[in-house]
Order: sequence, then C-alpha cells, then structure tokens
Amino acid sequence: MSVLVVGLSHRTAPVALLERVAVSGDALVKLLHDVQQDDHVAEAMVVSTCNRVEVYAEVDRFHPAVTGVSQLLSIHSGVPMEQLANNLYVHYEDRAVEHLFSVGSGLDSMVVGEGQILGQVRSALRLAQEEGTIGPTLNELVQQSLRVGKRSHTETGIDRAGASLVGVGLALAESALGPIQGKRALVVGAGSMSALSAATLQRAGVTDIVVVNRTHDRAVRLAQTVGGRAAAFDELTAELAEADLVISCTGAADVVITAAMVTPREMFLLDLALPHDVDPAVRRIPGVTLVDLESMQDGAIVAVTDDGGRAEAVTAVREIVAGEVEAYLSAERAARVTPTVVALRSKAAQVVEAELGRFVARVPEIDGRVREEVTQTVRRVVDKLLHEPTVRVKQLAESPAGDHYAEALRELFNLDPKVPNAVRHVETVDTKPSKKEAGL
Repeated sequence: MSVLVVGLSHRTAPVALLERVAVSGDALVKLLHDVQQDDHVAEAMVVSTCNRVEVYAEVDRFHPAVTGVSQLLSIHSGVPMEQLANNLYVHYEDRAVEHLFSVGSGLDSMVVGEGQILGQVRSALRLAQEEGTIGPTLNELVQQSLRVGKRSHTETGIDRAGASLVGVGLALAESALGPIQGKRALVVGAGSMSALSAATLQRAGVTDIVVVNRTHDRAVRLAQTVGGRAAAFDELTAELAEADLVISCTGAADVVITAAMVTPREMFLLDLALPHDVDPAVRRIPGVTLVDLESMQDGAIVAVTDDGGRAEAVTAVREIVAGEVEAYLSAERAARVTPTVVALRSKAAQVVEAELGRFVARVPEIDGRVREEVTQTVRRVVDKLLHEPTVRVKQLAESPAGDHYAEALRELFNLDPKVPNAVRHVETVDTKPSKKEAGL
C-alpha cells in the first residue's frame, strides 16, 4: 500500500474553480466515504479549505486510484473531468509525504507561514477518524505532519514572519480606512475562521465587535470570547449600515451580503468564504472596498506585506521538513521489512523444531539434560546465523531501494510471499477494520 494525494489549490486553480470543488458538511462526509469505498483505496482523508481541496488516500495501485479519486472530485463538484484535470496535482509515496509535511508547516499556503492550516489538517483528521475512513497508515502520517508543522512554527517563528489571511486582510483594511482601533467591526459567521477573525480584531485593538450568525447561540458564544455583542441574522443589513470593517466567512452556498444591503460610504469588506459570501458587485459602490480570496490570489497581498524575516524562516522550515521527511521515510522502509524478518525467523524456528523432533525420535534414550543442551545449542546456532543478515537487511531497508533487500531475503530463503503480508495483517487488524467489518 502507498499514499496518494490528488488535489488542487490556489497554486494551480483560480478561486472560481476552487469554489465549485470545495466541500463541507454532509457533502464532505459523502466524498470521504465514496473515496474510501473505491476498490483501490483502503483509507481516505479530505482537506477542504478556502485555499485547497485535497484527497489523501492509501492505495494499492497508482493509476486506477488516481483515476477513481479524480472522477469522484468531478462528480461531487459538477466540474467536467477535462476541465478539472488541468488544475489537479498528484503526489505519490515519497512526494506525498513531503507535500503533506510542507502543507502542515505553512510552506504551501497563500500567505506563507500562516498557522491556521494546522487546525484545518487536524479537523480533517478528526472527521476521518469519526467517519471510520482512516486507518493506521494515514493516521500515523497525518499525526507526524501535525508534529512537524508545530515544530516548524515553534523553532523558526514562521507564523510570526508570515501573517495569516486575516492578518493580511486587516493590513489591507488599514490601508483603506486608516488605523482600525476605534472602528466598528462586524464578523459574519461563527466558525473557526470567524473565531480567528474576531480574536485577531481584538488583538489589533478593536473593541467594538459585533457577531452575526444564522445560529444565534453560536454568535453569542463567539462574541463573549472577545467582549463583543451578538446580533440576529435578520439584523445583518442594519449592522452593515453601522460597520466600518466587515469580515465574512459563513460557508453558505449562496451570497450572504448583496450589493443592495450595502450603502455608499467608506467601508471595508473582507470576504474569506469559499464560495463567496459577498456579491462582487459591491466593488462598484462608491467608497466601499472589497477584498476576497480571488483578489488576494491575484496579488493584492504583495502591497501590504514585507519580508519580516520570512526568507530566513522559510529556509529553516524547508530544512526541517526535508529532515523530517527523510526520517519518516527511513522508518517506514525499515517497518516494511520487519514482516519479512519475522517470517524468516518463523520459518527457521519451524525447521529447528522439526529437526529436533526427528533427532529425539532417532535417539529416544538420550538423557533429558543432554536433550535440553542439544536443543539450546541448535537454537543458538540458528539465531547467530540469522542475526547478521536480519540486522543488515533492516539497516539497508532505510535506503530508497530498501524494499529490494527484503525481496532478496524472501527469494534467498524461499519464503512464502504471502507470509509477510499475513504478519503485517496481524499487526494492524485491531486498528484497521476491513470494509466488510465496518459495514461499508
């Protein structure tokens, strides 16, 4: 089995296409299960954010799995395969590991170094665990990516050098409105991005924060965390009329803020939703500035962000990622040869027991103490003969061609090719139920 990534992001696709492919809620759960039920997929996880939609899968064959996952993305999004294919990227085995570690470290984000991606990957992992679409392979890989991401942020400060999307948005707001302290801010939505927005506003010195959400209780809870107040969703138009700065990220399928709801005056709107929360026609209203993911993707962030030590931090993170990828792959290669080593020792033990049985049958009158000494001597001889090749094959297995050494060991000792797989199954059966056992 190998790890496969199929996806698209701000690097390969326009925001308009990302909007169509992005999934959340029940649609995300349905995609998860559809991918996991593919004949060539054993485990699945989906990362869907405002900047990327990626399917991570453990697969047994590359080409059929890529085709299957790509077709499912096309079916779920309604985007024709020929259009989607031009924007997809595929990573496999070593490259898949490197990609996930880079994503978790913020190297692949629209704003390099932003820390929110760690929470998004963690949420994707949690959903896959709850839905039973992930097993030991992806679980271990994603857990490692979270650890690498946390290490990268802690040791390099890349999250301080590279602002989050919200931070960049507020910098753009200040370029349009001047200092935002003393301004009234309206946060539309109460999810994780909205919570980050409210907290960022509070840290920036904004004391007048209003939260509007379809579920009023969630708006109340979020408003309380930043010393703000909540308003009912049907009061959105009235709140827009009083707000200087609006940040919207609701996850709604349709536009939440229309041009008719916005009056001509000095006002800044930051739309972080995918698909759009704010009607692009708002840009034509005098005095109103609208920044969304598409304008950020087109380069709006360049004017308001300086290096801030980012180049050095990025270099340091890349070195961390490279080292962690190599360590992970080396451990994986060593783990792959373990079942073969176990199978070899199992076969040797069977040969020893069979030969000792024949020895006892031929010399039944042998003294019990002598029989025990002969038994221990034979076992020690076999153990010593096997020690060097098994240690060496584990060491050699950490190299890129490590699987070939395990294959040579199986060939030299005429091991049943099915035995190592059986050993591996025994090691994982308690943590990775079959599709039949899971009722899928």
